[in-house]
Amino acid sequence: MNLDRRQFALPALAIGLLVVSPAFAGHDEDSVAKSLEAFRAAQAAANAEILASLCASELSYSHSDGRVEDKAAFVANATNGKSKWLSLVYEDPKIRVVGTSAIVRFHWIGEQEFIADGKRASSNLHILMNWQKQGAEWKLLSRGATKLA
Repeated sequence: MNLDRRQFALPALAIGLLVVSPAFAGHDEDSVAKSLEAFRAAQAAANAEILASLCASELSYSHSDGRVEDKAAFVANATNGKSKWLSLVYEDPKIRVVGTSAIVRFHWIGEQEFIADGKRASSNLHILMNWQKQGAEWKLLSRGATKLA
């Protein structure tokens, strides 16, 4: 039986991809985690420039009360100065990278103070975010929130 190197090329390539793929997935998960933390910090600091840089132009941002905002409305409302975050925690994030998309779930625990009257409000939410890899960067494509008791 005559064997040539082409018969070994495809199986060798497949094995190589199996070995390399988890490394890429881990790198992508780390990159998404860094973008998620940058987003949380920018949200807590009401930093419009950073929030805008982390959001896809097609952003669909859904609040737990049913409001849906596009990128411009989200950034404007998140940084309008009407309230300030006293604390904002993204607890126990779960990140799953699927190709050029990432599914992110976490428990949101926050407390904010309204500037006009000094009243405080707490939020306890389950968040689902979808991130998309655009070039070398991860951008928030959509977000949905569900109130928890």
